[in-house]
Amino acid sequence: MSKFTILFYFLFFPLKKGLSDSAENWQLGFQDPATPIMEGIINLHHDLMFFVCVVSIFVTWMLFRTLWHFSYHRNKIPSSLSHGTLIEIVWTVTPAIILLVIAIPSFSLLYAMDEIISPAITIKTLGHQWYWSYEYSDYLNEDGESILYDSYMIPEEDLEIGQLRLLEVDNRMVIPINTHVRLIVSAADVLHSWAVPSLGIKCDAIPGRLNQTSLFIKREGVYYGQCSEICGINHGFMPIVVEAVTLPDYISWISNKLSE
Repeated sequence: MSKFTILFYFLFFPLKKGLSDSAENWQLGFQDPATPIMEGIINLHHDLMFFVCVVSIFVTWMLFRTLWHFSYHRNKIPSSLSHGTLIEIVWTVTPAIILLVIAIPSFSLLYAMDEIISPAITIKTLGHQWYWSYEYSDYLNEDGESILYDSYMIPEEDLEIGQLRLLEVDNRMVIPINTHVRLIVSAADVLHSWAVPSLGIKCDAIPGRLNQTSLFIKREGVYYGQCSEICGINHGFMPIVVEAVTLPDYISWISNKLSE
């Protein structure tokens, strides 16, 4: 990040004290990325917006230029020109080249999103009406049982100061940073969707089917998401909270869960 960019943020956003890992009032842009995938999504968006702006400005300019120069008052005798070989070649080849330029980073990002790189941890998340449950099957207690718990939204009347309405849960999904994590997503009843904007993840939860995606979080934090598939009357009340911690803290959390 350049010095000019840093100065710009300090001048125009002086009250922004931390990273945005949840939705903010009147927010129009992306949340701050925490994974390489989300960084790639934001960079691709910015690249595409360049082409969108250039094409939009050019088309608008051509439209007004045509309306101005070919109005009835300026051209009493209409032009008899019906087509032109050169201009047809230009307006066919140019969009094709632009689409090819866009396709290269797009396909690269799509393949990166589907790639599972030697996961160190596998977590299964199951969507219910209307809550999420998480299973850490890599760890077993003395009875041979894996870590399994439900995650419900905290009601508004039970929220503590600083907690976010409709986004806080009683049991967060805890994962370590700088670790490849495989997430297996499914549903127990109807269609759900496990989505966390800061992590660049939106994976459908389909009954009877296992979908998988990967996570590699680069920084500590608490990341908020919600079910992104209309799943019934309480669809808007089954949030997702992912807490990324250091590896020692994660090991301590796992040990406490196994001893419960």
